[in-house]
Amino acid sequence: MKHFSVIFKPDGKKISIHAGATLLEAAGQAGIILNSVCGGKGICKKCLVKLEPDGKQVLACQYRIQSDLIVTILPSSRYFEQRILEHGIDTHLNVQPTIHEKYRDKDKIFGLAVDLGTTTVVAKLIDLKNGQCLATQAALNPQRRHGDDVVSRIAYASSDAKLAELQKLIIDCINGLVVKLCKQATVNAKYIYEICVVGNTTMNHVFLKLPVEQLGQAPYKAFSLDAHDVPAKKLNMQINLDGNVHTVENIAGFVGSDTIAVALATDIDSAEEVTFIVDIGTNGEIVLGTKDKLYAASCAAGPAFEGARITCGSRAAEGAIEAVVIDNGDIALDIIGGGEPCSICGSGLIDAVAVLLDFGIIDASGRFTKPDKLPPAIADRIIERDEQLSFYLFRAANVSERLVNERAVFLTQKDVREVQLAKAAIQAGAKILQRKLGIEDSEIQHILLAGAFGNYIRPQSAMRLGLLPNVPLERIRFVGNAASSGAQMILLSQKCRDKARELARKIEYIEIAHEKEFTTIFADSMLF
Repeated sequence: MKHFSVIFKPDGKKISIHAGATLLEAAGQAGIILNSVCGGKGICKKCLVKLEPDGKQVLACQYRIQSDLIVTILPSSRYFEQRILEHGIDTHLNVQPTIHEKYRDKDKIFGLAVDLGTTTVVAKLIDLKNGQCLATQAALNPQRRHGDDVVSRIAYASSDAKLAELQKLIIDCINGLVVKLCKQATVNAKYIYEICVVGNTTMNHVFLKLPVEQLGQAPYKAFSLDAHDVPAKKLNMQINLDGNVHTVENIAGFVGSDTIAVALATDIDSAEEVTFIVDIGTNGEIVLGTKDKLYAASCAAGPAFEGARITCGSRAAEGAIEAVVIDNGDIALDIIGGGEPCSICGSGLIDAVAVLLDFGIIDASGRFTKPDKLPPAIADRIIERDEQLSFYLFRAANVSERLVNERAVFLTQKDVREVQLAKAAIQAGAKILQRKLGIEDSEIQHILLAGAFGNYIRPQSAMRLGLLPNVPLERIRFVGNAASSGAQMILLSQKCRDKARELARKIEYIEIAHEKEFTTIFADSMLF
């Protein structure tokens, strides 16, 4: 299958993608979230983009890629630019940041919106005069050296000294991002007066150096669910000496302020129809309901979708397989940066397992089999490694046997089991919330995929695995890093800050592991 390059302006992002993919899919691979209210049916006309150099406008959800392209994204087609306009924080409406009165009349006032993730930290530099995002930077959370999930970090923070160590790691990380942001936007850090931080409850507590031991023991109570305002100098944040750090309300022990930010950014508390939001990550969070009733839960999906505990897994970095599609009796791969693959990231992993299911190479229980009738190219990819069946996604050609093995990307039985555990956690959480609301899959009208990882998932593959409720594909939309966008809204608008507080009270948390049906539902959810 042919691959083509697509360059997105003004973002300056370039990706390689298989022929026949839509521009909407390509934008998702580039981390650009387009407004597709109709779910890609071509009805809403809200995902218009321009093809360069002729300037022809096309619908991204309908235009299929058959050549190298340069595409300009129209501001009106970006999902969160519209969401932010609706909340009244664009340049033409009232920006009302919560900062000290003595700074409000200064010519230069800036703020930071920080999404403090278990795996990744994202920071935006925002002009508090007009609401514009001037720069965005991201970094791996350096706390990962002490565990790739929150449970590991809670266990590590067993003493005041170790908790202080974790806090210093994350503060140093954010300060490093401040340096990069200021350099990128040519801004002096002394003009940053406010920081808004969102994250799961563990990350929130570590950042504020609040006790975390109780988060690792039933009934998993948070030390504090409240919002906090802390002088920046007390936290050693490298911004204006009189600056303030605002952390948003948490919902419960394992559902934090990042979920509040997602709920705010997607406006779920105004939803007339049943809406399901899922942020798929190491600590997956889900929200289900309408404006009348909202439930939230946390699903311990583990780090498989981040590439951890997968034999050839990695995060979404150059050389990682990010998509796997069936192509004329074989498979075709999309590789970040093009070239030869060296690993597989979460989106590619979901695709790959879906392909194994479609070919019957694994059964509903996730067990590898040897089907009798397979296309020769696919049959040749199944071999035995270390006394278990494996499936080669890539093998280097025209090299020695040793190099073939060293330069191979493959899936093992263990890898499939890791995917099953991750997807079962999320599926079980969804099923329990659905039972609370008394609804079936068919009654869910909107599924919103949030988080940096959510952009890259192919909905049909996620559906094939049972990772998402079984609904028509057009009901599924990507909303990108909604937590970061929600943090930006809270940073810029007192109205949004008040609404975040209301959402924390309104959303009802369900501890799914304590539900009497959990064990049965989880076991059933292990099946594909």
